[in-house]
Amino acid sequence: MPVLVMKFGGTSVANLDRIRRAAKRVGVEVAKGYDVIVIVSAMAGKTNELVGWVNETSPLFDAREYDAVVSSGENVTAGLMALTLQEMDVPARSWQGWQVPLRTTSAHSAARIEEIPTDNINAKFGEGMRVAVVAGFQGISPEGRITTLGRGGSDTTAVAFAAAFDAERCDIYTDVDGVYTTDPRIASKARKLDKIAFEEMLELASLGAKVLQTRSVELAMRYNVKLRVVSSFEEQSDDAGTLVCSEEEIMESNIVSGIAYSRDEAKMTLISVADRPGIAAAIFGPLSEAGVNVDMIIQNISEEGRTDMTFSCPVEQVTRAEKALQEAAERGEINYHDLVADTNVAKVSAVGIGMRSQSGVAAQMFKTLSDEGVNIKVIATSEIKISVLIDRKYMELAVQALHDAFELDKVA
Repeated sequence: MPVLVMKFGGTSVANLDRIRRAAKRVGVEVAKGYDVIVIVSAMAGKTNELVGWVNETSPLFDAREYDAVVSSGENVTAGLMALTLQEMDVPARSWQGWQVPLRTTSAHSAARIEEIPTDNINAKFGEGMRVAVVAGFQGISPEGRITTLGRGGSDTTAVAFAAAFDAERCDIYTDVDGVYTTDPRIASKARKLDKIAFEEMLELASLGAKVLQTRSVELAMRYNVKLRVVSSFEEQSDDAGTLVCSEEEIMESNIVSGIAYSRDEAKMTLISVADRPGIAAAIFGPLSEAGVNVDMIIQNISEEGRTDMTFSCPVEQVTRAEKALQEAAERGEINYHDLVADTNVAKVSAVGIGMRSQSGVAAQMFKTLSDEGVNIKVIATSEIKISVLIDRKYMELAVQALHDAFELDKVA
């Protein structure tokens, strides 16, 4: 039988009625002749509740026990989904990560998948099981302890299973009906995309789009797994949702495919840093070790052997960045006059594979923002992306203006 992977997020399995609705979708695919691997998240809100219990019990918790607790939410959903399918006369059973076994690294709460042997599940398919309901987000370490993959880990689990079992497709069921040209809550003309290239989706995910977890898109691109983002709450059809696929499968697309934004950004500037070989490594090494996710970087022109260095990071990491740089200065690794943090900025990005072959995108983007009176603080570009840092109060205006300027409401 061909294999199909179906992943249901927390809102899709939030209660027993929604689990029954999801199970019916699985039954439809079984009737089409698929052996199905269902990856489930914990019921909506359950993981946050479990995390809260851990923090209340032990603020300086043992990460191994943290994983043992927070992974239990997915186990409950997997068991309930399997029971629901059995009530529908669909041969199904639940699998926890260690039963597969989904083997991971030992990095508790942030483990990475190393191997998914297919023997156990394939043997059960051979015995007549039609659906394997697998608890997402979890695996087992070399030491035999339960591990979790970090937030959004069920998406990663689903793509990894699709790659391991050479699945025909991996369907991600969520509370949105696909990938849009931008957030429909900000731009009313936002249009659902039928297809989007892996690279574009990866950029959009990393730049703030919440539809898919970044690691899952990276895996899908590496193993060429076809991903379909589809709503759990709308009528099912073969062409529903958005297909995330290789660039070669998209005949024609707009130059810009989407406008992404990240509201909670900060701009940090080291003023008057010694301009010498190795200074960038001396600054960004400690930031990396402190777990600060640096994005856009600008170094100003050097004057009299001193320069300014500006970078962006998530606003919640500002304190951590300040501490890391202060400690580096105390160790004598760097020397600067002042560190200024602007926590009222947002990042807005235009993404599209068409930028590779089309000039003038940056000019149009900058002119559009200028016409709206939006000042650009920082610019960063890649082959298929242009990102700008602007005052947060102008973020929605910028998103709407750029969506209109690139005519993203129209099909190419």
